[in-house]
Amino acid sequence: MSIKDNLKNIKLSLPENVALVAVSKTKPVSDLMEAYHAGQRIFGENKIQEMVEKYEQMPKDIQWHMIGHVQRNKVKYMAEFVSLIHGVDSFKLLKEINKQAKSHNRIINCLLQIKIAEEDSKFGMSAEDASTLLQSEEYLELKNVKIVGLMGMATFTEDMKQVEGEFRFLKTTFDQLKTQNSELKTLSMGMSGDYELAIECGSNMIRVGSSIFGARNYQ
Repeated sequence: MSIKDNLKNIKLSLPENVALVAVSKTKPVSDLMEAYHAGQRIFGENKIQEMVEKYEQMPKDIQWHMIGHVQRNKVKYMAEFVSLIHGVDSFKLLKEINKQAKSHNRIINCLLQIKIAEEDSKFGMSAEDASTLLQSEEYLELKNVKIVGLMGMATFTEDMKQVEGEFRFLKTTFDQLKTQNSELKTLSMGMSGDYELAIECGSNMIRVGSSIFGARNYQ
């Protein structure tokens, strides 16, 4: 099926409150433009340099989401245009985003990445650390970033019971933190292989790549 058909089928299956991030990493601009012409406006990249190159070539009404691990020294390259940074896993990173956002006179929306997977390769902070951060004076002093929700990546496994447990833990964490901070609105969890389960567990933003664009081109 075409990218347009894939998008249409996925969107038909989504509840109204669920935002779809088209994960376009490694894909050529021509593929992204096919999705754009089919109505898609939110694209997710996991490498800042690749996102910058695509931003420069594509229409400016696109929302660019940084969904990968963020190195602090590269924040400056996307600070001018990024709409949402999913993978904020430390206060040091948040401070750098604030600094770079300030230099462009912007407020950048961010999600705190919570570690819910068992794999050591997955990044993220604990629920306790997230709670401490949200209540800290240091965070409240940052005027150019806004934490608007949480993100998590489940363990890469065939065991959907384990994945479900991780998603439910993240949703519980989200609900608890929302009582401390009413600005938390977005729960980003679920990818091509598990987004239906993620939505059942309370996700309202999914990150879908291969189900839209086909198998990833590994670089």
